[in-house]
Amino acid sequence: MKGYKAFNSDLTCRGFQYEVGKEYVHEGEIEPCRNGFHFCKSIADCYTFYDTNDSTRICEVEATGNVKEDDSGIKFCTDKIKIIREIVSDDRRGNTSVSNSGYCNSGNRNSGDWNSGNCNSGYCNSGNRNSGDWNSGNCNSGNCNSGNCNSGDCNSGNCNSGDWNSGNCNSGYCNSGNRNSGDWNSGYWNSGNWNSGIFCTETPKLKIFDHESNWSYDDWRLSFTKNFMSNCPYSHSFFVGAGSMTDEEKDKHPEYKTISGYIKTVVATEEDKQKWWDDQLKEDREKVINELPNFDAEKFYKCTGIKVKGV
Repeated sequence: MKGYKAFNSDLTCRGFQYEVGKEYVHEGEIEPCRNGFHFCKSIADCYTFYDTNDSTRICEVEATGNVKEDDSGIKFCTDKIKIIREIVSDDRRGNTSVSNSGYCNSGNRNSGDWNSGNCNSGYCNSGNRNSGDWNSGNCNSGNCNSGNCNSGDCNSGNCNSGDWNSGNCNSGYCNSGNRNSGDWNSGYWNSGNWNSGIFCTETPKLKIFDHESNWSYDDWRLSFTKNFMSNCPYSHSFFVGAGSMTDEEKDKHPEYKTISGYIKTVVATEEDKQKWWDDQLKEDREKVINELPNFDAEKFYKCTGIKVKGV
């Protein structure tokens, strides 16, 4: 099995001296992270365990004996290893393309590290011309954007200077609509907050149980009911890392070897929600019923799957 191994500047690893062209044998059992000669499948994976600077030396190796893989799927160990050759120049940095001054880039003309796109000065970008980090879009100066031309952070829309926008051309925060200078708007051109309309400067009142109320979104956001109901079971998905997976999960999800884990889906049934509600303190349930304007038990059930008894 071919792979790559990282060394200190003197070609040592954990105090053991290696030489290019020689083969080494480990006597006894091998175990990842404990016993044996360790290596990775790719040059980029080597930098997970060693610094990305010129003092780290990378060699192409061949495991000619028994091989074991760790839970992450990126580290291997063997009881017999041959040091074939040292990787130099751009190979040494883990770049597979040209003109990069950063490390571990597969794109071109990057000054940052770990980019698969082109012309990035930030890190971990798959898009192009980003000066921020972790962008999959293009021309972003902010971080974690999947859209384009954003100077804010965590935008999936385009041309935003604010943060967490899925809409376009927003200078506010958390907007799904476009051209808003306020926050949390799903409409357009609003300078107020929480608007679904157009050209609004005020913050609207909420409809609750299909009737007008005197509550604003901030009243809801700071309410006991919102915090209480956030604990109600709900259907969702989340990532489970390989180190936290059971043997049964690994058998069911062989893709964990590629992505170092799998996506787990949790489905919350009406029975789960009803049991959660019935197990809560009586005074907390009564507080929800009494706090919410226009409380309607039938509509509460339609929206939550929870039957409120005695109302």
